[in-house]
Amino acid sequence: MAKRQTNNVQPIKDSVVLRQVQDTLLHNFKAGRRNYTIFQLGKATLLRVSDVLSLEYADIFTPDGVLKERVYIKDQKTGKPNTLYLKPIEKDLYLYKQWLDDNGIQSKWLFPSSSNQNTHITRKQYYKIMSKTGDLLGINYLGTHTMRKTGAYRVYEQTNYNIGFVMDLLNHSDQKSTLRYLGLDEVTREALLDKINFD
Repeated sequence: MAKRQTNNVQPIKDSVVLRQVQDTLLHNFKAGRRNYTIFQLGKATLLRVSDVLSLEYADIFTPDGVLKERVYIKDQKTGKPNTLYLKPIEKDLYLYKQWLDDNGIQSKWLFPSSSNQNTHITRKQYYKIMSKTGDLLGINYLGTHTMRKTGAYRVYEQTNYNIGFVMDLLNHSDQKSTLRYLGLDEVTREALLDKINFD
C-alpha cells in the first residue's frame, strides 16, 4: 500500500487513473453517488472544496427541480465573486438529484452529511473519503484539492496550455502560483519544451 503524503496533493493527469478514482468514489461507499458528484462538481467548476461542500440545494436547482445553468457565489477564502457554469456536468447533477429523491433525502444542503441531513459533509469527512479512495487504489497523492487541481490541469491541457484562462477559472492573481498549483514540475516543463521546435 502506498504511503500517503498529505502535503503532496497532485492533479490526476492520467485519464485511466481518473476513471479508477471516479469508479471507486461511486461504487465503494454507501453515499457513493454523493461522493462522486462532489468530485465531478469540484473538477468542472474548479471550486475549492469548502465552497463545493457549502453549496445549498437551492443554489443549484430551482424550486421546480430544474438545474440552473449558472450559479453566482463568493469564494470563501478570497471573497472574490465567482460564476459557476454547470452545463458540462448537467447529467451528473441530474443523476445526483434522482439519487437524493430515490433515497428520500431532503436537505437545505446540496451535499448533506450521511449522519445528519441538517449539516453538510465536512472537509474532514471528504478528506477521509479521498484518503480511502487513494488507499484502495494504491495512490498516495489524493486529497481534498485533487478535484480542483485535476479540473485545472484538464482545462490547461485541453485549451492548448492557456494559462491565463486557467488563472481566471481558479481566481488566481498570479501565473506562478497557477503553474505550481497545476503540478507543472521540472519533468512536465521539460516534456513540454521537448515538443517545441526551436529551429
